[in-house]
Amino acid sequence: MRGLYLITNDDPLAVLLPKLDAALAPGAVKILQYRRKKVLKADQPDEVEQIKALCERHQVPFVINDDLALAAQFGLGVHLGQSDGEIRDAAQGLQPGAIIGRTCENSMQLAEQAIADGASYVAFGAIYATSTKPEAGKIGLEALKQASAKFDLPICAIGGLTVENSRIVLESGADLCAVISDILGKTAEDIPARVQAWADLFAQTA
Repeated sequence: MRGLYLITNDDPLAVLLPKLDAALAPGAVKILQYRRKKVLKADQPDEVEQIKALCERHQVPFVINDDLALAAQFGLGVHLGQSDGEIRDAAQGLQPGAIIGRTCENSMQLAEQAIADGASYVAFGAIYATSTKPEAGKIGLEALKQASAKFDLPICAIGGLTVENSRIVLESGADLCAVISDILGKTAEDIPARVQAWADLFAQTA
């Protein structure tokens, strides 16, 4: 599990779907996360169904952010923040082999607990300043170095990542780079080249 971890933005669905199609096509995206905070809960299942079909076509794993019930409804994986449910509940409630991610801020203790409870990967951030989560502290690279030395499962970095600033992130031990605006902030026409730039970066730092 190494490569680009794409998280959906808040574009209208009619705009988002072509962007996702363009992003997933090159094969560099290893996980797609559904995170749509501005979409009504009642409208989310329809969106998930459409995006799930897109992921299946491109053979990209699909996880739901912070909503275990929605993940279970569609047989998907889940990513949970520290206040969004327990990893053990996800491991028991989802299909065997489902991807389960956990936000661990900069805490090795939180990561250890998540792994013990059955997490598939642990995420650290914000690595750099980010407009998506202004309340998140800038953590930097030290947590990635500690985590990569300590744990055997994939380490995900999140927060302000771009192709230009992420070489050192990968060299510090990240396996996955979680990105929103650096991909989905582009037009659908420009996205494949940006995804390829990420693929090249991962290849250069393998």
